[in-house]
Amino acid sequence: MRAVIQRVLEAEVKVGGEPVGKIDKGLLVYLGVGKGDAEKDAEFMADKLANLRVFADEAGKLNLSVQDIGGGILLVSNFTLQGDCRKGRRPGFEAAAEPQLAEQLYEKVAELIAGRGIDVQKGVFREYMHVSSTNDGPVTFLLDSTRLF
Repeated sequence: MRAVIQRVLEAEVKVGGEPVGKIDKGLLVYLGVGKGDAEKDAEFMADKLANLRVFADEAGKLNLSVQDIGGGILLVSNFTLQGDCRKGRRPGFEAAAEPQLAEQLYEKVAELIAGRGIDVQKGVFREYMHVSSTNDGPVTFLLDSTRLF
């Protein structure tokens, strides 16, 4: 499972021009589920997203998590994070999980984060979405449940 995590002042996702998820200060997370991912990957990702200290404390150090600041998480499914661009000019998506498993694990991540008392907003799985955000910093991280990076 892979994620691109962006610290934001606000973020919104729309489907067909209609808002389906919106947060103020928090994390915009693009999540891609890969073949071989399982519930343990969802648990790792949810724990990391809830506790990653990427917000500044009063001394200006990145010591606070989204949970600490009372922020939200906008979780957007994104199978292209499993894309392989190493050969040719067209990405290959052989590493992406089948849609049924990917949706199940995506929903599990959202459920686990919400279970920690964090406001989780979501995009719509397998829908074409428009995402807008105001990045804060910018502060952006890559996360892989297999600890590839």
